[in-house]
Amino acid sequence: MNARRLKGQGMSQPGYWHVADGTPVTAAEAREIWAREAYPLLVDVARTYRAVITYKELADRIQETSGIRTRALLHNWIGRVLSEVLREAHRRGDPPLTALVVHTDDGMVGEGYKEVLEVAGEPPVGNALDRELHAARSRLECYRRFGAVLPPDGGVPALAPRHQAAVERRRAHSEKPPRVCSRCFMQLPATGVCDTCG
Repeated sequence: MNARRLKGQGMSQPGYWHVADGTPVTAAEAREIWAREAYPLLVDVARTYRAVITYKELADRIQETSGIRTRALLHNWIGRVLSEVLREAHRRGDPPLTALVVHTDDGMVGEGYKEVLEVAGEPPVGNALDRELHAARSRLECYRRFGAVLPPDGGVPALAPRHQAAVERRRAHSEKPPRVCSRCFMQLPATGVCDTCG
């Protein structure tokens, strides 16, 4: 029975289905197809220096191009799709294309990036900043491998734009010197009026 008939009889649509006719697909089949769709899509991203794609953008695009959809929450399936992409890149001798995929909110690759290190046989990184710096180097390898137009210096590893902006905001806030009273040279409170000199 197809999903439309099931729905008409009060049953819900399957968790993964073909958009064209509503027929169900297993989660494993969907992930395999999505991984095949994701690979060339990520190669296209890598053709633009410093480009990244968010997990959500990637998920939307691979569902659109494959004609297979799901109602499952993104975090329940995208990691397994990217794992297949990562292993295929490793098999082909390509850099880890998954370094191009970042979170929408903070521009970071996230915890799942540890698999890149495992597959490459590298030790785990110590903290989030080290992980993001490793991902930046991996992205540069992707840009170089897949023909991005690079600056004359060959390009440099860079944090994803959204994450870089957050780092710069924190740095600007922390580097701002405190205001001091011009008479007693004590740090001024938030009001800007010296408590000592009035």
